[in-house]
Amino acid sequence: MRAADAGLMVCHECHQLNRADAGQRHQRCVRCGARVHMRRPNSIVRTWALLITAALLYLPANLLPIMTVRMLGSGTPDTIMSGVVTLAKHGMFPIAAVVFIASILVPTFKLVGIAMLLFSVQRHHPMSPRQRILVFRFIEWIGRWSMLDIFVIAILVAIVNFGSLASVEAGFGAVAFASVVILTMLAAITFDPRLIWDNTESGNKHD
Repeated sequence: MRAADAGLMVCHECHQLNRADAGQRHQRCVRCGARVHMRRPNSIVRTWALLITAALLYLPANLLPIMTVRMLGSGTPDTIMSGVVTLAKHGMFPIAAVVFIASILVPTFKLVGIAMLLFSVQRHHPMSPRQRILVFRFIEWIGRWSMLDIFVIAILVAIVNFGSLASVEAGFGAVAFASVVILTMLAAITFDPRLIWDNTESGNKHD
């Protein structure tokens, strides 16, 4: 039995369980006073909006230069992929692998994973609740690694600043990439995981 079937709602602020009151249209948490809902309002619509925006920014994030390293006044802008190739050419395969996984694979997995969850919940795709929750937990787990490139660039820009001798400049690709990371993080937060259980045999659909 689901909590919804028992008339229970969880507060997203303090995680207090609240019993649903049919006589109240807008119910508040008994502990902290925050608004509580049986399901987050418009969770699917909001998550789709964030996900589509992130997908649109994913192209410039990979096509535009993310960083330019200048030595003695000259330097070539690097995209994420060209940076990986450069690292590999210089024999730094472990670093190249970390950058490739954190900057290419992780955002791709998050975009595809969230889209799979939305499609599965909204269209009643034949995925078991266990499979859905595993995908959701995996998305939450890998999200912490998404900002690796941005942290590295921020540190390099702050530290490597020797005028005409050497400098590091962030490119527009870094802004697009940071936007993709933030939007996918917000999409994962906006998605209500309780929807995973709503279109099982014992559940009902809630958008």
